[in-house]
Amino acid sequence: MYPAPPHAPTAPTTSTDPTASTPAQDGPSHGGRRRRRRRREPGGLFDPRALLTSFPDALRKLHPRALAGNPVLFVVACGSVLTTLSALLSPSVFAWVISGWLWLTVIFANLAEAVAEGRGKAQADSLRKARTDIVARRLRNNWRVGIDLRDAETESVAAADLQPFDFVLVGAGEVIPADGDVVDGVAAVDESAVTGESAPVIRESGGDRSGVTGGTTVLSDRLVVRVTSRPGQSFLDRMIALVEGATRQRTPNEIALHILLAALTIVFILVVVTVQPMASYAGATQSTTVLVALLVTLIPTTIGALLSAIGIAGMDRLVQRNVLAMSGRAVEAAGDINTLLLDKTGTITLGNREAVAFVPLPGIDELQLADTAQLSSLADETPEGRSIVVLAKEKYGLREPAEGELQHTEYVEFSAQTRMSGVNLRWSGGAGCAIRKGAAAQVIDWVALRGGEVPAEARLFTDSIAASGGTPLLVAVHDRYAARILGVIHLKDVVKDGIRERFAELRRMGIRTVMITGDNALTAKAIAQEAGVDDYLAEATPEDKLALITQEQEGGKLVAMTGDGTNDAPALAQADVGVAMNTGTSAAKEAGNMVDLDSNPTKLIEIVEIGKQLLITRGALTTFSITNDVAKYFAIIPAMFAGAYPGLAALNIMGLHSPTSAITSAIIFNALIIIALIPLALRGVRYTPSSAHDLLRRNLTRYGLGGLVAPFIGIKVIDLLISGIPGLG
Repeated sequence: MYPAPPHAPTAPTTSTDPTASTPAQDGPSHGGRRRRRRRREPGGLFDPRALLTSFPDALRKLHPRALAGNPVLFVVACGSVLTTLSALLSPSVFAWVISGWLWLTVIFANLAEAVAEGRGKAQADSLRKARTDIVARRLRNNWRVGIDLRDAETESVAAADLQPFDFVLVGAGEVIPADGDVVDGVAAVDESAVTGESAPVIRESGGDRSGVTGGTTVLSDRLVVRVTSRPGQSFLDRMIALVEGATRQRTPNEIALHILLAALTIVFILVVVTVQPMASYAGATQSTTVLVALLVTLIPTTIGALLSAIGIAGMDRLVQRNVLAMSGRAVEAAGDINTLLLDKTGTITLGNREAVAFVPLPGIDELQLADTAQLSSLADETPEGRSIVVLAKEKYGLREPAEGELQHTEYVEFSAQTRMSGVNLRWSGGAGCAIRKGAAAQVIDWVALRGGEVPAEARLFTDSIAASGGTPLLVAVHDRYAARILGVIHLKDVVKDGIRERFAELRRMGIRTVMITGDNALTAKAIAQEAGVDDYLAEATPEDKLALITQEQEGGKLVAMTGDGTNDAPALAQADVGVAMNTGTSAAKEAGNMVDLDSNPTKLIEIVEIGKQLLITRGALTTFSITNDVAKYFAIIPAMFAGAYPGLAALNIMGLHSPTSAITSAIIFNALIIIALIPLALRGVRYTPSSAHDLLRRNLTRYGLGGLVAPFIGIKVIDLLISGIPGLG
């Protein structure tokens, strides 16, 4: 028996338990002009509805097949069976109490995972509302792009019967029946059923905003959508499966930790098996109940119980920020990335460049330049081309020519190959001219091929605009006098507010930022300096992006990238973390391992923070689990052998009342601490940018020391509460 407990004052009951952690840091939400309607997050852990829903799931997880996936819980469950049998064969209050709390330990561990999964199921239920029985209007085979839709023939089919490369017509008020790309038309689309975003978005053909998601609604006009998904494999179907956790696979880090926990479990099983012969030799033979209690307190039960919940909650936090991770591996990788690649346009700058000034060469009237620039931009349907027409109208009152006003007019549309647009004019009598507007290098070549000379002022003006961070476009004309340049159009990129501070925050995390742009080196340098990125890649092609990612990875670095276009797909597939924009093409979304439903490229910064938060949470709770076992040893080991070896009574530093109360208190604390730590596992440990040394020190001081102190206090308090119960005191 234990010696009588000392009558000194008991330890204070104020807990230093690190589970009273500060709330998780919410990553800075991206700014925007649109009013947002976020999907309401499920209730917290102690929401009665959440517990009521999750508890049956926790009981179902008692199935041996489910328990076998977690070596720690499997051992605890087997021990619970043994102690229950022992209590049946040799009934006692002590045996039944230990058995009951061991079963509660298993149930509490299952409850942690069930609550985490329940949050995902609540989100999946809201997504299912968008998946209804839809009848699609499929276009017959005689329809081709460019044919008037009024002449197109359609047939009604169930959305479930649509196959890839089918074309469907979707009008205002109709639901888009399947994932696809817009091949004809432009329309406003309500995506709130999927993204939680109340403001409509524009989807149009021929660009990087052509991707549409099944279950969203067309608000205006009409679209022709080419189906890209197979039945049951739509983006919405995958979202539902992923947020429910049905397809969640363990990540490499999680697998490694499971292997470690399994190894520790095997080691401690061997330790406990060898304890009984030694105890028999010393005349202190132990019961099955005591040996099982020792084993359960030796193995890292706490982290074994919470490990799965931590992984599920990490993906859940991404979903709450409207980011869909295709795998947990991507979330983990986000926490370890070294290099971040970002497109300039739409990520670092507000988006489309706008014309802000017409700069005529010497001897050219500014009004003449504006008029010529407007004519050359009428066939340019890009946002930049439209902004030139708008500037000419706002600044000089110039308007587009009325139909029939210009005779023998041949418009030259803008193309990515020529990087120019323009118009060929011809009047009666054979006289005429050709006008071109476009990238400086292409227009200079166009003029030179027609025998014209390029004034030094043209190069000077373009270099000056590029050096200031703008984009210069040259305007040239070829008439009876020869080919010549009239002036320069100044296009300007606007760097997003606060982006420089965001990049400084990434730098504190140890992440190198690289801006990727198709602009010339001078423009790229100016924007990079204004935005505060560490490096830039100018005049980048898809091959250049891929080569840069490969080069970084060969140096042992993890790379993250954002993109939305088909030309970004190879790089997104190669990157360790590839975040595709929901507004982007299907090819981009298929290539990436994450999809940002808000299509906000700067959200990659939040993704990095969530990834780091996941890794830090796992490390913190592992540290806490290992250190809090120390106090349990001080409770159980003296209780088992103090009778045979009176000197061990000195290890009873908590002054526990008796061997039975000491063992019972340790087992009860072991179960209750799991419940206490579930909110922290779901919420995550707060992440603040700091060095690896500082993170290790914080883990050891806050969670290591906390894990050591909390059990001493908790076990002592429980011992005081149960010491008066017959059979336990």
